[in-house]
Amino acid sequence: MSARTPSGPSGTAVARHGWLQALGTVLAGLFAMGAVAALGLWAAGAADLPDNAFPRVVAAAVVTSVGGALELSGDAGGFAATDAGLTVLPLSVTLTGALVVAQGFLRPLRHRAVAGAAELSGWAGRIAVLWLLALLGLAFAARQTFEVSFGEGLLDDLGDLFGVTPGVGFTTDVPLTVLFGLLWLAGVLLLALLVSHGAPLPGRLLRRQASVRPAAYAMAVLLLACVGVGAVVGLVVAATRDHPADTFAALLLGLPNLAWLALTVGMGATWDGRVEGPFGLPMPHVLDEVLRTPQASALNLGTLTERDGRWWWLLVAAAALLLTAGVVLASRSPARMPAWLHAVHMAVALALTVLVIGLLGRISAHYGLSVLGIGDLADGLSGELFLRPRLWSAVGLALLWGLVTGFLGALLVRWAGQRGGRGGARS
Repeated sequence: MSARTPSGPSGTAVARHGWLQALGTVLAGLFAMGAVAALGLWAAGAADLPDNAFPRVVAAAVVTSVGGALELSGDAGGFAATDAGLTVLPLSVTLTGALVVAQGFLRPLRHRAVAGAAELSGWAGRIAVLWLLALLGLAFAARQTFEVSFGEGLLDDLGDLFGVTPGVGFTTDVPLTVLFGLLWLAGVLLLALLVSHGAPLPGRLLRRQASVRPAAYAMAVLLLACVGVGAVVGLVVAATRDHPADTFAALLLGLPNLAWLALTVGMGATWDGRVEGPFGLPMPHVLDEVLRTPQASALNLGTLTERDGRWWWLLVAAAALLLTAGVVLASRSPARMPAWLHAVHMAVALALTVLVIGLLGRISAHYGLSVLGIGDLADGLSGELFLRPRLWSAVGLALLWGLVTGFLGALLVRWAGQRGGRGGARS
């Protein structure tokens, strides 16, 4: 590989990135995440929460989007008991923050061919210090308690008799939030270096970029393409169906959750889940129908098409997107790489991607309330929602899909005469 002379700042100057640049990166990421979370929660009606709780709920959404841990608690006095839990990542907020922070991290490093490990770690360290301070601020801001109504009937009478005013609230587990938030940042910065075609790498890693960067870039294209397709479908639904605010809330908070779930289902994966009580999945409505059963249900192509045969299009969409990713991988890889090696790279990358989707896309929520032992699991006073993948079967399917689409993608690139030598020509 021929080294390029930097056309921008010198290596020494770039190594001395100022704290103001790092601060700009962190603030831009937080502002983008907060804006998306606020719009999504506003569309969901959270702006009407009592006690001016909206800003604290937005802070909680940002905290959870980077892996932060919220602790739900209940207080109903000595005669009552509450139990609640929530595990979900609003991946629209997560993805927005990742894209903005990655762009801010890479921008000062442009026009470079090689960067030392000390230089990269120093620049990342400045961002990490400021990100840590921001996480601490958000963690202490994301605290709120709400009163819960008994409704009407026996429980309401018991509540009045014993002076019980149940409440449920949330606080942030600060140590876990800091730990997972820093791990999230490290993952974003590492992926930014792997995915970006022009980002500089330490000299010792240049020889390995041909096998890693094309696959990482192809997976990024795949995931973003899924989100793009999901956004188009969501906008069509919002324009043609009732309650568009609910649709926009789902898009602004959980579009990648739905889009990447659809990708895995189109590949043949199965998710187990159940919906009970006031909880629900806002879109598409068929998910709620499949999962609202007395026992856990399987969510896959079979159960979806039982209700509407058009869901078989998920298989077609997944095949088209994966083949496109295979073509992208081959077009950015060295020209002399054999097709079987393209297939192996695609299989490994897709398996890791599906593994991450399965870990990040899990949903779990429950709430229960009882007074003197009455009311537990009663309608309107309790609910449960969970959705989790059959992870290892999904990863196995990803390996098979990756081998096939990686091989076909390499053959298509060669047939079209598109020799993708760029992946090995520059870092």
